[in-house]
Amino acid sequence: MHRAHLSKDKKLQKIIQLQEPPVFTRKKNIYLHLCASIMSQQLSTKVAAVIYARFLGLFGNTTPSPEDILAIPFEELRSIGLSNSKTHYVRNVCEFFISEKITDKKLYTMSSADVMEKLVSIKGVGRWTVEMLLMFALGDEDVFAPDDLGIQQAMIKLYKLGDLDKKMLRAEMMRISAKWSPYRTYACRYLWNWKDKK
Repeated sequence: MHRAHLSKDKKLQKIIQLQEPPVFTRKKNIYLHLCASIMSQQLSTKVAAVIYARFLGLFGNTTPSPEDILAIPFEELRSIGLSNSKTHYVRNVCEFFISEKITDKKLYTMSSADVMEKLVSIKGVGRWTVEMLLMFALGDEDVFAPDDLGIQQAMIKLYKLGDLDKKMLRAEMMRISAKWSPYRTYACRYLWNWKDKK
């Protein structure tokens, strides 16, 4: 279904034909995915994986609850390789999920716009972080991440947008991606995979 719709975009069709369809799954412990996303910001995938493994090591490699994470002293949490600000942001997420009584089930029943509005109110959580959460943890099929560097690079290359300034580039990306709805997450996944294999 999504392939037929996205293939109306002839440039996108060329890269879709080279790939297997991405698989969408809803994850559990959304607060943990949000914490992991904060930890991984501005880091390579490899370094982020090392830091997250150290983080889980603090809890005997079991799945910690928000309360478990808050029980770890600030300096001990920071010692796994987090900056001061990231340590605060991880704690902010846990405090927010506890105080707002947010559960996976509650998030699954909310619209993407409501999830975005709710979670960006946490200090340290921005739009990009929530977009990644919607795509990879909540299984939303229609999310576009215009500020993601990988998506920008792939679209510049595929649609020959290299001569546009930042504002014009964003506008053109939004215009192109509007045609992909309601399968914009699939398009993003195809673009990432294509860029990574180039």
